[in-house]
Amino acid sequence: MSRRTTGDVGVWAEMQRQRQRQLEAETRQRRQETQEARAYEQRAAQSYREYKQAEAIRRTEELDARVAALQELLASGCRTPAFRPSALMRAEELQSLAAVIEGVGRREPDAVVEYFSAALYTSTAWPEGFPRQVAMTYDPAARQLVLDWELPSGSVVPQSKYVRYMYAADQYRETPRPVGQRRALYKEVLAQCMLLVLHELFAADESSALESVALNGFVDGHDPTTGRRNHIFLATVMAERRLFGELHLAQVNAESCLADALRGQLSARPDQLTAIRPGRRPEGVGHRVATHGGDEEPDLYEMDPIAFEGLVAQLFEAMGMRAVTTQRSDDGGVDVHALDPTPIRGGQIVVQVKRYRNTVPPTAVRDLFGTVQNAGANKGVLVTTSGFGPGSHTFAKGKPLELIAGSELVDLLRRHGLRGRLGDAGRRDPAAPLPPALDPALPDDYNVLGMSWTGSVALDMCALVCRGNRILADDHFVFYNNPRNPGGSVRTLPATAPDKAAICAAFDTLPGDADRLVLVAAVDPEANPEADLSGFTDAHIRLLDPALSELGRLEVSDGRPHETALVLGSFRRRSNDDWDFVVGGKGYPGGLEELVRDFGIEVD
Repeated sequence: MSRRTTGDVGVWAEMQRQRQRQLEAETRQRRQETQEARAYEQRAAQSYREYKQAEAIRRTEELDARVAALQELLASGCRTPAFRPSALMRAEELQSLAAVIEGVGRREPDAVVEYFSAALYTSTAWPEGFPRQVAMTYDPAARQLVLDWELPSGSVVPQSKYVRYMYAADQYRETPRPVGQRRALYKEVLAQCMLLVLHELFAADESSALESVALNGFVDGHDPTTGRRNHIFLATVMAERRLFGELHLAQVNAESCLADALRGQLSARPDQLTAIRPGRRPEGVGHRVATHGGDEEPDLYEMDPIAFEGLVAQLFEAMGMRAVTTQRSDDGGVDVHALDPTPIRGGQIVVQVKRYRNTVPPTAVRDLFGTVQNAGANKGVLVTTSGFGPGSHTFAKGKPLELIAGSELVDLLRRHGLRGRLGDAGRRDPAAPLPPALDPALPDDYNVLGMSWTGSVALDMCALVCRGNRILADDHFVFYNNPRNPGGSVRTLPATAPDKAAICAAFDTLPGDADRLVLVAAVDPEANPEADLSGFTDAHIRLLDPALSELGRLEVSDGRPHETALVLGSFRRRSNDDWDFVVGGKGYPGGLEELVRDFGIEVD
C-alpha cells in the first residue's frame, strides 16, 4: 500500500523541498530586482525606442539562455556534488540521518527509501520550477530501488524563439519556436532527466545498497484516450550499477544513451502524451511505498477571502509589480493596489477580486470602470474564479480594463511559481473524469469539435479565424504552438474517445470582423515523416455541446496521395449570425506551411 512517509527523515525531506521552493522564490526576487535596476539605467541612458529594442534583445537572450540550460541539463547536473550526509549544515539533520544510514547498511527497505528520497530532494542539479514528486520502494533481495519520478511537462520548452520590437505598432512580437524544434528539445530534456536521476542515486550510494534501479518517468495530465487525469508514463529504464558506471554522461547523446546503451524506452511523441508501458512499478514490489511531493494545490473556491486577495497580490508581485491588499473597510471597491513600473504604459492599477462560481455579471465590470475613474488609476483588473459573458467583454473593449477568468488565473499562478486550483476540476485525481465544463471562462454555448478518422497516420488538427480567405492576424492561427487565439474563443483541447483530435470554439464570442472558422488537418512530420494523406479516410467531425453530448456529425473529404495538409471545411457566419458548415477538400503537398501561406500567414 502506498502512503506518505511519516518518519523524521520523511518530514525532513519535505522540509528540504519547501526550503528549495523558498530559495527559488528568493532567487526570482533577486533576479527581478536586478532586472528593475538594469531597466532603470537603460531608461535613463536611452531613448524610448532604443530601450524597447534593447528589451526585445534581452528577452531573446533570456529565451536562448533557457534553451541552453535545458540542453546542458545532464552535463551541468553531473558537475554538482553528490549527496553526502556530512555536507548537511544543521546538526539535527545529521542526527536524524545517522540511524537511517545504519539501516541502509543493513538493507532495511524503509531506511533505504528515506535515504535516497533525501538524496533527490536536497539536489541542486534541477532547474527552477522542475517537479519533484516521487513514489519509491526497495527490493532488498534484488538490491533494486524502484521508483516513479515526475518529469517536466512540455511547457518547460519556451514557445517563443525570439522577440522583436515593432516600432510602428509600439508592441513586441514573439516569433514561435518551430514545432519540430520544441518536440525534439522536449524529448532530449526527458532523456536527460531520466539519466540525471540515475546519476544522483548511484552517486549517493556509499553503502553499495543498489545493484540496480528501476525508474519510470511520468507527467500528470489528461490521458488522450480516456480524458481522465492520470499519471502518463513517458519513459522507463532499468539500469544496472556496473553498466551505468561505465558511461561518460557529460559526453553522451541522452536519447541514444537511454534507448541503446541502457535498453530503456522513451515515448515517440511525449509532447502529445503518447504513453509507454512502464517497467517494474513500486506498488508491485511487495514493500511499503513512500511518496513525496504530491501535495494538492489549494482550492481557490474554498480559500479564505483575505488569503485569496493576498494570493492575487503575490501574483502581481511575481509579475514584476508592487502590490498591496487594502483594508477590509472603506476600500472604495478596491481589493488590491498595484503599481506597474513599466515606462510609458505602466502606472497605477486597481484590482477587484471576485470569488464567483457563476458568470460575473456585467454590472461588476461597469462598477470597476467607475472605480478606475474615481481613483484616477491607469487601469482596472477584475480577477475571478469563474468567467465573463459577452456583455462584460463588450463593455470592457476599448477601455482600460482587463478581465482575468478562473482558467487564466490558474495558468498565471502556475507560470509564476504559485499554486491554486478550481475545485475538484483542478484536483490531481487519477479516477476523476474530465469535467463537462472544460473551461469556466467560456460562455455556456461553446462547442467542442472532435475529429475522427481511420488509418494510422498521425495528424494535427488546427483552426484559423478568418475574414474571407485571409486570417485576421497570425495569432488567430490555433495549433500546437499557439493553443488559443486572442480572447480564447478558439482553442485546442485534449481529445476524448472516440475522437483523435479536438478544437473548442465559442462562436458567439469570435471577433466581430471574423466570418469564417476554417478547420484544417496536417500530417505530423515528426511522427510520420514519410506519410501523406492517403491514409486519412472515413473522416468526420463530431459537433459536441459543453457536456460532450453529440449534436451532429459533419462529413469531410478523404485525403489524397502526395498531399500532407487538407482544408477540412469552414464554419461561415450568415447574415442572421448563424454559422453553417461548408465542406472543404483543398489539399497541399507542401504541408501546413504551404496551407497557412495561402491564408496570408508569413512563415519565416
